[in-house]
Amino acid sequence: MECIALLHCHCNLQQMTAVQQQHFTDIKSVVRQFQRLPVGFTANHKWQCRGCEGLPVVRQLNFSSARYGGSSASCSQSQDRTRSAEELWHQFFLNPLSWWDHRKDKVNHKYPDFKHKKSQEALWVEGRSTPEWAKTKLSVLVPGTIQRSVFSWTAEINRYVRDGQFEKALEHFKEMLREGVSPDNFTFVPVLKACASLGALEEGSWVHAMVIESQYQRDLFVASCLIDMYSKCGRIENACRVFYNLQAHDLVCWGAMIMGYVNCGQEEKALALFEKMHHNKVQPDSQIFVGVLKACARLEYIDKGRDIHALVALYGLESNIFVGACLIDMYGKCGAMEDACRVFEKMPIRNVVCWSAMIMGHVKCGQAEQALKLFEQMQQEQVDPDSTTFVGVLNACAGLEALEHGRRIHAQIMQKKVGADLFVGSALIDMYAKCGSIDDACMAFNSIQTRNVVSWSAMIAGFVKCGQEERALRCYQEMQREQIEPNSVTFVSVLNACANIAALEEGRCIHAQVIQNSLESHIFVGSCLVDMYSKCGSIEEAVRVFNNMPQRNVITWNAMIMGYAMHGLGKEALHLFEKLCQGVCMNINTFVCLLSACAHVGLVDRGLYYFESMCPVYDVPAKPEHYSCIVDILGRYGHLDMAEDFVGKMWAKPDVHVWMTLLASCRAHGNVWLGEWAAKNIMELDPKNESAYVLLSNIYAGAGNETQCSVDM
Repeated sequence: MECIALLHCHCNLQQMTAVQQQHFTDIKSVVRQFQRLPVGFTANHKWQCRGCEGLPVVRQLNFSSARYGGSSASCSQSQDRTRSAEELWHQFFLNPLSWWDHRKDKVNHKYPDFKHKKSQEALWVEGRSTPEWAKTKLSVLVPGTIQRSVFSWTAEINRYVRDGQFEKALEHFKEMLREGVSPDNFTFVPVLKACASLGALEEGSWVHAMVIESQYQRDLFVASCLIDMYSKCGRIENACRVFYNLQAHDLVCWGAMIMGYVNCGQEEKALALFEKMHHNKVQPDSQIFVGVLKACARLEYIDKGRDIHALVALYGLESNIFVGACLIDMYGKCGAMEDACRVFEKMPIRNVVCWSAMIMGHVKCGQAEQALKLFEQMQQEQVDPDSTTFVGVLNACAGLEALEHGRRIHAQIMQKKVGADLFVGSALIDMYAKCGSIDDACMAFNSIQTRNVVSWSAMIAGFVKCGQEERALRCYQEMQREQIEPNSVTFVSVLNACANIAALEEGRCIHAQVIQNSLESHIFVGSCLVDMYSKCGSIEEAVRVFNNMPQRNVITWNAMIMGYAMHGLGKEALHLFEKLCQGVCMNINTFVCLLSACAHVGLVDRGLYYFESMCPVYDVPAKPEHYSCIVDILGRYGHLDMAEDFVGKMWAKPDVHVWMTLLASCRAHGNVWLGEWAAKNIMELDPKNESAYVLLSNIYAGAGNETQCSVDM
């Protein structure tokens, strides 16, 4: 049995006092009592609401339990309702703009088609009480005469945002404003999400002004979307202003601000904010852990990452797929693959994100073979790889120079139809170039329909890698003709190309473009400029660039030391090394540059001292390239016996470069016996090394041994 009740009272229910609301509850209790009456029973009950005391007329409450019966009382009630509907339709057509139109966003047929803006009275177009004349008149009503409600507009904007149609969402919002409908807090949320996804700072700032005007700036959901929008548009200071102007913060706000710092490259501030949140005894959720783990991964803070891992376990989020994938990624980027493997093995469900993070971690740690094995295991477990997976696997093939394996991966990429992905395409170009197949790299590049700066930069770097610097510069010129804006990675590659072929004028032109793009203070670009000017013979310009750099890292210092060494300025190189020792951690290449400087200016004893001090004093292990430098120092200045003894006492087996350095010294000093010994070892390691045969032939010719000048190749 279902009861139908018509309730009319003078009280505006939205403006009731607490007492009036209690009396309205009394009315509903009366309704519930009459719902228990038998079918066919009709009762009239007059009831005076105390909230309406002093007002003239109290309408009668009519209750009927005859919904399923056919009594005369029920017929009477039906006629009353029809008359009421007629009155409402007349009122509707007198002023349609006073009604909200919900026809486009109806969830089901029970939801009304029209609602009065003030009284909230409802009308159904296909209702049983709707007269035919109202349906006819409604069909010829001019479009736009009835105003859609803010709920209707918001629902449609939300739909566009969910479907990724962000431009349409913003256009729909503007159309809503033109219709005179004022947005509410629920409307601002999807609109700000659309601005964030498009990076539309101007539109986002305009929406922010409307939020303030509508006094929704303290709504936590709206504030979170504002923080997210500003951070994704690169205005982290505006995001901070919104965050710190809030009187209270919920988890969504904390998460948005932490992720905003991470997105803008301010990982230290993200971790500091996490500490503050933890100090305020706010329990983090999975989204916040994802943000701080990404910060630890980028900074390679393994100890901090382990502390956060302990909190993840404490709050029972280790099995969360996204948190688990970030833990794997963090450990992989910090070089702790054993920890990454433990997290991976414990996960009850492993999706493609987790597998991709593991593969990327192995590649990052130089374990390319393990990455390829993991890829095969992933396929055996029938997990479909995505674009990120393929990028990791292609990087593994590039590291191993496994051309055939890379081609098989390329075939899978074409089968999965992800070759159009720009990052996959760029990884294909890089893999083929590092494997020495520049023609395949060009084919992969040409197959990309829409190229961006990433794909162009990969192609330019590929040409440089394969020793085709002139083609790299032509590719850069073609990129400019297509009006693709170069980035720091592009400039690094073209400056290396100029340095390798000593193209000083082209290098100066590119330097001007670097300044035009405001990248002269970029550490890697600045380091390449120093290297380019040094190799092109302009040490003065190299020094000028070095001195003007606001920040320098070890790569910059190495480039300047090597520049001094190439120009025979050994004292300047050693002086720069002493300054470097005061505050910058040096690496393997630092000592290659330093020992090369000693070789160029004949500082044999100083070179030996620096070599012997590498590990005990500077904590830098000696590598084959350092041994080559010492052999060069000794051999260049005639100490061939010492060079022979030095090579014989090496802790590891000398490689081709060490033997080639010794052979070149033998050529310079005409030492036939030692030259034959060096050449024999080179031929055992690399039988196709033509340079060794040429140098040995020159040694024989210099010694007057004409019969052995023609070496059998």
